[in-house]
Amino acid sequence: MAAVVTGIGVACGLGHGKAAFRAGLFEAPDLFSELKREGREPAEGEASFLGVEMPELPEVLPTRLARSATLSGRVALTVLKEAWLEADLDAVDPERIGLVVGGSNLMSREQALAARDYAGRLSYLPPRHGHMFLDTDICGLCTSSYPIRGFSMTIGGASASGSVAVIQAMEAIRSGRVDVCIAMGALQDLSAYDLHAMRSLGAMGSARFADKPGKACRPMDADRDGFIYGEACAAVVLCRQGLTSKHKIYGELLGAGHVADGSRGPEPSSAGQVRAAKMALSDAGLGLADIDYVNGHATGTPAGDDAECETYRTLDLQHARINATKSILGHGLSAAGAIEVAAVLLQIREGRLHPTRNLENPLDPSFDWVGGEAVGHEIRHALKFSFGFGGIDTALVIGAPGTGARAR
Repeated sequence: MAAVVTGIGVACGLGHGKAAFRAGLFEAPDLFSELKREGREPAEGEASFLGVEMPELPEVLPTRLARSATLSGRVALTVLKEAWLEADLDAVDPERIGLVVGGSNLMSREQALAARDYAGRLSYLPPRHGHMFLDTDICGLCTSSYPIRGFSMTIGGASASGSVAVIQAMEAIRSGRVDVCIAMGALQDLSAYDLHAMRSLGAMGSARFADKPGKACRPMDADRDGFIYGEACAAVVLCRQGLTSKHKIYGELLGAGHVADGSRGPEPSSAGQVRAAKMALSDAGLGLADIDYVNGHATGTPAGDDAECETYRTLDLQHARINATKSILGHGLSAAGAIEVAAVLLQIREGRLHPTRNLENPLDPSFDWVGGEAVGHEIRHALKFSFGFGGIDTALVIGAPGTGARAR
C-alpha cells in the first residue's frame, strides 16, 4: 500500500515556505558565504567555515515559550505549521496522527553557547535546560502546539535521518497504526566544534574555496572538495490512500529500502547502496527501467561521490536524469533526506528538474546529469538516495500521483 503526500513545509537558505523554496530550486541562486551564527567561529588562525544559513525565521510561538525553545525547535514549528495547514490536518482525529522527527544531537551549537555562558555559575542554569536540548523536545514542542496524539518519536540516521523518518512514517501508515504521519528532518544546528571535526575528518570542504564560496559546493564534479553545510528543515505529511482528494496529492511513496552496510564512520559502501535501491524497487513492485529520475545523496565528498557513481553504474541508471539538490542548498545533514524528498515532489508537480550548480566536469559523463539550467522533464518514478555515517543506506521510490497502481 502506498502512502501519499498531501502537505509540505520547508525552511532553508532560500527562505521560509514552499513559495521561496520552489522559486529558488529552479533559479539556483548562489547562497554560499562564511557562516556567521554565534558559536560557529573558527579557531584563531583558522579559515572561516563556508555554508548556507537561513534567514531570520517568523515567530510562531508565544514569546514566553520561544525563550525556552532552541533554534532547531522554533524552525521545526514553522515548517510543521505550513505542512499542517496545507494538509488540513485539523479535520483528522488527533489520535490517528503520528510524528517522526529525524535527527540526533540536533542542538550542539546552543549547548556549546550555554556551556560557555554558565561556566562558573551553574547555579543560575535555567531548569528547562534539563530537557530543552533533548531531541525529544522538538516532539514536545510540536505535539503541545498541534493536536498530534497518535505517537511521536525521534530517530537518528546521521545524514540519512530525514529519509529514515519518511520510511518510519510510511511503515506507520502501512501498518494501520495511524492514518496520517508527519515525517520531519530537523535542523541540525552545528557548532564550531562539529565544523572543526568534520573538516579534520576530511568530510567537509577545506578552505580551498575561501575566496569564492559560491564555487565550494560541487557534488559529482571532478573538482569537489567535501560537503558544505547548509541549514535546513522540512516536514512532509504522509496519509493513508483514500483519506484525501486526488488533486491535493503531491506524489506517492511507493517503496523503501533501509540497510546496514557494516561500516562505522564515513566510509561509503556502494554494495549497501545497491542493496537499498533493489529493496526499494522490490517493495514498489517496479524495475530499474521504470526509474526516470534520480535525486542523489551527492554530497561532494570525494569518496562518497565516487561510491555513489559506482552504485549508478551497477544499477545501470544511464537512462535516468540525475541532479543534486545539495548543490543549491548545501548539506542539511539530519534534514537533507526530508528536504530532498520535498524537492522531488515539487519537481514532480512542476514537470521540470532543478539545476545542479557547479557541475562543470561530471565524474562520469555517461550519466544524464542535469547541469546548470533547469530542464523540463515529466517524472513518473523517482529514486531518492540518502546515506549516513555508521553504515546507514536508504533508498525511496517516489511516484507521481496515480502511478503506483502497478505497485499495489
